[in-house]
Amino acid sequence: MPHHALEIVLTRPLTPAALLRAARVLPLAANHDATRLMALVPAKTPHRAARRLRHRLGARLPIDVITTHYPDADHKVLLNVAFPPATHAALEAAARRTQQTPERFVELALHRALAEHADQETDRLDRAVRQLLAHTTPAYLLSAVGHALTHTPGEAPC
Repeated sequence: MPHHALEIVLTRPLTPAALLRAARVLPLAANHDATRLMALVPAKTPHRAARRLRHRLGARLPIDVITTHYPDADHKVLLNVAFPPATHAALEAAARRTQQTPERFVELALHRALAEHADQETDRLDRAVRQLLAHTTPAYLLSAVGHALTHTPGEAPC
């Protein structure tokens, strides 16, 4: 049976004792502040792996989101979120109004939000570059960007 790498995002950091208790149920690796965990879960599909992980650890951990660590063949990452009942009901109602499943409704909302964020970031960078170009030539700016990208962090500037 294949194993799926899952990342668990927690709503609050775990104490060392809570992490140890959870790791007795399923081997876990934690980040430096115990707000994100990694687990390898055996299951036929990523969906079943996420469901199994939530079932086994949901009562022991303050799980916010479970995601697959690696994208699938379509470059998608599975997102497993357990909404409170009121939020879930509102989500189902909104999805019904748009004649979509709740999963598809959330997927499209996330795509729209990510696209909007990307557009905002592109606009922000465009404004910053235009401001820099008002005070220098494109050649100097390109040279400075190249130097900054090849500069090793912690290294003394030239």
